[in-house]
Amino acid sequence: MRINDSIRQVLAIAACAAIASISPAPMVAAGSSAATSSTSRATAAATSAATNSISRAAATSTATTTTTTPAHKRPVVKHYYGVPTYANSTAGDDAEFDDPVVRQAAVDALGRYNGSVVAIDPNNGRILTIVNQPLAFSSGFIPCSTIKPVIALAALSKGVINQDSMIEVARRRYMNLTEALAHSNNEFFADLGRQMGFDTVLHFARMMGLGGLTGYDIPEEKAGVLPSEPPQNGGVGRMSSFGEGIQITPLEMGSMVATIANGGTQYYLQYPRSAEARDNFQPRVKNQLDIASLLPEVRDGMLAAVLYGTAQRSWDYVSEQPLGKTGSCSDSLSRIGWFASYADELHPRIVLVVLMRGHNHVVDGPMAAEIAGRIYHRLHEENYLTEDSAGWDTKPSPSAPSVSVAAASSAPTPPNSLATAGANP
Repeated sequence: MRINDSIRQVLAIAACAAIASISPAPMVAAGSSAATSSTSRATAAATSAATNSISRAAATSTATTTTTTPAHKRPVVKHYYGVPTYANSTAGDDAEFDDPVVRQAAVDALGRYNGSVVAIDPNNGRILTIVNQPLAFSSGFIPCSTIKPVIALAALSKGVINQDSMIEVARRRYMNLTEALAHSNNEFFADLGRQMGFDTVLHFARMMGLGGLTGYDIPEEKAGVLPSEPPQNGGVGRMSSFGEGIQITPLEMGSMVATIANGGTQYYLQYPRSAEARDNFQPRVKNQLDIASLLPEVRDGMLAAVLYGTAQRSWDYVSEQPLGKTGSCSDSLSRIGWFASYADELHPRIVLVVLMRGHNHVVDGPMAAEIAGRIYHRLHEENYLTEDSAGWDTKPSPSAPSVSVAAASSAPTPPNSLATAGANP
């Protein structure tokens, strides 16, 4: 009830009470002074009662208003300016020589979200499409939890853990590697990072292609960034669980996942953008990493993430089953959502990297996984991922000498106009 309505009702009641107290007074000449006095007292009492009633009504009405519409304190919200959640992510793209089937599937799946999709053939390093090329060719973003497969490979290689190792992640709660990757447990990987130390984590990040250029003759590509010392915010533990201090590009992410998918062959990524480059495409091997024996444990965790972990939304139980890792965090400008994946486990035919940016809570790793799932579903409907499909390139890859994990960071420099700008040694 509003205050004005309450006051009107009380005034009406008070007026009736005043009239009622006056009306019964006898109309006689004798004692008229007493009658007048009585009338005055009655009027004063009624007026006083009305005033008190008005005050009580106003107080009650105010209290009710305060209860129903209390004065809200503004919540502390991290605002991100200039990075919208929704945008035309195809603006400025040159997609003339992209694979048309993959391109259309990626554009439709990304929809109105502000993000990028990079699709790569893990068997030869060919980039099939890049949606939102300005974003994909930028200087990189914090990898969030997508750094965890790299940390897992490092820990397995150094013997810090094996497939049966259990690490305490909370009081009386333990996890193995598969569960930690599936549920993206931060404490598990922070602990691994602290055990191995900064130099080991940095070495394996470089070995997997982070912090350097991945492309062959892709002049727009920029290298990501690796820190020269443990980050001040959380040290090597946070670096190993959130990617603190690291900047990774979608192309670097795609190269890393392609290397995991194909068993350790690190190809130069190539993006044919002319009829001649497309027709004369030949794979170029950058390194052959000796990591095949370590990959089953990492792949089990990436598969578990899709089956029952953070990436469940990437698979519809109909299309080819992907393996992947989500990442959700924020930088100083926006929220960030990653999903890095490939399909399928036995015959990997495509790598998908989805990056999302924006200020809305919808921007996270599980949503990026859902976008990838839409692409996988569309490609399944198009029969694209079968070996005899028109989009499947079966050109053999040239052999390359095997490189041990101790020497893998010294890769040759690709012919790229930006090769000397920003590439880490």
